[in-house]
Parts: sequence; structure tokens; C-alpha cells
Amino acid sequence: MLQHFFGLVYLLAISQLLSFTGSHADECPVQLNPQRVVVRYGGSVSVNCSTSVTHKGLGWEANEGAVPMTKDSLITWRVPELREWDIEPSCFMNYNKTQCVVNLPVTIYKTPDSVSISTVNHNGPMMEGNQYELQCDVLNVAPVQHLTVNWYKGQTLVNQTIFTDTIKTPVSKTSKLLISPDRADDGAQYWCEAKLELGEEGPQPPPTAPSEHLNVEVYYKPKHSSSAETISKTKEVTLNCKVKAKPPPTYSWHSEHLKETISSSVLRSSTLSSGNYTCIATNSQGRDSKVFIITSTGIRPTFWSVLIFSQLLVASIIVT
Repeated sequence: MLQHFFGLVYLLAISQLLSFTGSHADECPVQLNPQRVVVRYGGSVSVNCSTSVTHKGLGWEANEGAVPMTKDSLITWRVPELREWDIEPSCFMNYNKTQCVVNLPVTIYKTPDSVSISTVNHNGPMMEGNQYELQCDVLNVAPVQHLTVNWYKGQTLVNQTIFTDTIKTPVSKTSKLLISPDRADDGAQYWCEAKLELGEEGPQPPPTAPSEHLNVEVYYKPKHSSSAETISKTKEVTLNCKVKAKPPPTYSWHSEHLKETISSSVLRSSTLSSGNYTCIATNSQGRDSKVFIITSTGIRPTFWSVLIFSQLLVASIIVT
């Protein structure tokens, strides 16, 4: 029974202690304005601590800008150039025979010294169908837990990297992006951007630092839109084998009707015979062929020739 009584007394004492020494504003009758601070490294900061109750002393405790205890009802923590990364200021008050404390959350940020983009273990043109790795280097940024690296192709956001490290001092970070470029990506521009998301108390819009643009050059083999094309023979026949490829392709024509080697992308002649003509486009990435089929148009009867033939046929039937 006695043990139970002392247990209740202990719990009551702990409860009273917590109510006066807690770290939250609702446990200590002081108000901070603002309640949270976001400041650039080396920038100025000013925060008021006030109370509306009778007290025996109000003060600020901090590595920089500490304010000695005073009987005033409002005191200001002020630092003209904040350079203490781990600063944890708190406003304290002697109240009801004890001391209560309210901590001020402070976020000190620093934009990157530089943001750069590069390819990993590769130089020169990229080959269609292969995979490549891009790297974004962000140098000396803080705090990294508020850092997001955005990846863009042109003006389109293609990926994001979010960091969760809790270190407060500046660090350098790397983000990587895998790409598999195709012929449509030739000439595309990739770039990355470091962005500090510091919340409503931070600068708006959030600070950003972009890299330079990385121009992507893609090599790809020839590829015709169709493998065969039929052309009716007229006075002038044109066979166009020109195809988009990088590097530019060379051309060769093959047919039993050709007596000489032709390296042009276009075959134009009024003397081409009916038959098949195969064009092969070749570059360092591969080759593709297309068959042109020339057909004879023949002689089609006209309306008047059909009419005259019909009349002659009728006349011959009458005579007989």
C-alpha cells in the first residue's frame, strides 16, 4: 500500500515537471514570431519571443545571438550573419518556480556552387538501341534532405531524385539517369536542375540551379518506310531510294537490266525496262534494301475506238 502511494506521488511529480519544462509552445506560455526560420547561410535572422504572463526572467540561449535573462515581456534573438550550421536557439522563461523552454527550428540553406551534367564512360555519338548513363553532379549544397534533382529532355521532366540525408552542412551529391536513345533523340538536349524545397517559410519560388545542356548525337542505320514499291512505266521513270540515316548512307543498285554500277540515291531514266530494281542503303550502323518493281502500262482502248469497233461489228452482222 505504501509502495503504491509513493508510486502515485512520483508520477504526479513527473507530470508537473513535464508541464513546465516541455519543449512545445503549448506547454510554455511564450510565443515565437516567426515559429520557424529558413535563412540563407550568412544571412540575417530576427525572431521575437514574448509572453503575456508574469515571470521572473525571459531570455534566449544560442551559440550566436544569445540574449541574457531580462524582466521584459518581449525579447529578440538577432544575428546579422548566421554562420553556425548546427545552431539550436531556444527561448526560456522562469515561471511558477521552474523554467520552461521553447525551441526555435532553424533551417540554414546554401545553393550549390555548381551543377554539371556529363555522360558516364562514353564520348562521341551514341548508337541507337544501346543504353547510356548520364550523371548530374551537385557541388556543395545544404541541407541535402531538402534537395531534389530534376532531369529534363528539352522542357519535359523525365525523372527526379530525392535525397533523405539529415546532415546539415554542405555536401556534394550525384544523380544518374539511364537512357536508350533512338533516331528521334538525335539532337535532343538533356539537362538537370538542383532544387531546394524549403517549405512555406523558405524563399518562393524555391531556389533552383540548372546545368548546361548536353546535346545528344545518335547514330542509326537506314530504314525505308516500305520494303517494296510498284511503279507503272511512263516516258520518264524515277526510282527514289533516298533514306534518312546517320552517318549518311551510301547507295548501290542491283538489277539484271543494269549494265553499270550506280551509287546515286535516285535512279531516273526513260529507258529502264520493266522488272525489279533493288536499292541497298548502307552506313556504319547497318543496311536496308528496297525493291522497286516497274510494270508495263500497255495500250488502253479509247472511247472512240470502242464505238467505231461496235458500229463495224453491227454492220457486218446486218450484211451477213
